[in-house]
Amino acid sequence: MIEVVASMARGPVFLAGELMECLITFTNPMSHLSTSASSEMLAWASAQIHCQFHASESKVALPSQGNKQDVQAESDTVLIPSRGERGQCVLDTPPKILFCDLCLDPGESKTYSYSEVVPSDGPPSFRGQSVKYVYKLTIGCQRVNSPIKLLRVPFRVLVLQGMPEPPFPQDEEVSPLNPFLEEEEASRRDARPLERALDMLMVTTSRRCPHMFNITNMRGKVAKFCIFKIVYRLGEDIVGTFNFSEGDIPCLQYSVSLQSEEEIQQEYQRRPGQAVSVTGHGRHMESCLHTASSHFSLPIPLNVTPGFSTDIVSLRWRLHFEFVTARQPMEPPTVLQNQSEVTVWTGAEHVDVDTFSWDLPIKVLPTNPALASYVSQFTGTNSINI
Repeated sequence: MIEVVASMARGPVFLAGELMECLITFTNPMSHLSTSASSEMLAWASAQIHCQFHASESKVALPSQGNKQDVQAESDTVLIPSRGERGQCVLDTPPKILFCDLCLDPGESKTYSYSEVVPSDGPPSFRGQSVKYVYKLTIGCQRVNSPIKLLRVPFRVLVLQGMPEPPFPQDEEVSPLNPFLEEEEASRRDARPLERALDMLMVTTSRRCPHMFNITNMRGKVAKFCIFKIVYRLGEDIVGTFNFSEGDIPCLQYSVSLQSEEEIQQEYQRRPGQAVSVTGHGRHMESCLHTASSHFSLPIPLNVTPGFSTDIVSLRWRLHFEFVTARQPMEPPTVLQNQSEVTVWTGAEHVDVDTFSWDLPIKVLPTNPALASYVSQFTGTNSINI
């Protein structure tokens, strides 16, 4: 028996275009003191990245694939990384041979390093209501005259869509300069795609430009709303403020929800005019009658997928507002300046109200992959016995 362990040392989350490194260790667990111990041999081993796509048949109409079989029989000697997986393999990298004819004595182990650039032209990892994109690193290995065994290590890919190439003009400074770094070392750092992408991401999401909105309904102005920016990274807090003192209509209650919209492209919709799938990721609700101002803070979870678009599906983000307003003016309670007794104000038992909603599109971008690794459902490690 040979134990195979694959481990992604930096974590299970990567940015598209980043170099992924994985250490793969092959061990003969038998002790050399055991009377039944013997050397173990493997004919070969290889590794490659692939992305599986799965769609809900009730929501997505995909072109027919004919009678093509995507499941390889165990006795087959052809390496197919997506063997036994659901859906279609929409992206894969060329396989890299780790070794040929490996012999391990009892207690001996050997470690091989696999590195590959995560394809930058693929979709991000996504588990939606209609479609799913799942990335895996597959290690295939085989004994002589035995079926191929596959070890899969799932990982997450974040895609920064719309990044120009190169990310910045050569004469534009996008990150602080360290005077203690040698010029050559600093230039090498700037050449690394991950650092340059993260610099661009930081610059884009750090720009603050307050956006002001007048919230009105058919009866008049309700409030003035201010949000400091509309482009965010995963893990950031969305902060907005309301000024009700400038409104003409009393607002009894408001709520703000962070939502994502998953829309199937028209040519792949199962039914014409198919509804968009909306998923909520957080909500703030507050009663605000006789309130001059209010604010909310909604965190963007680290485990959600930033906005993206493919030939089949697009994902957008928005803030969904709901307001409950009174139809008639409501006088605030009056408190006399020299009044010494406690006054209890009782709200009206019945109020005629109007409700209305409003959607504000926002843009959600990826974050540093190392930060997203802390909340990932994947461990970046897996093992198998052969």
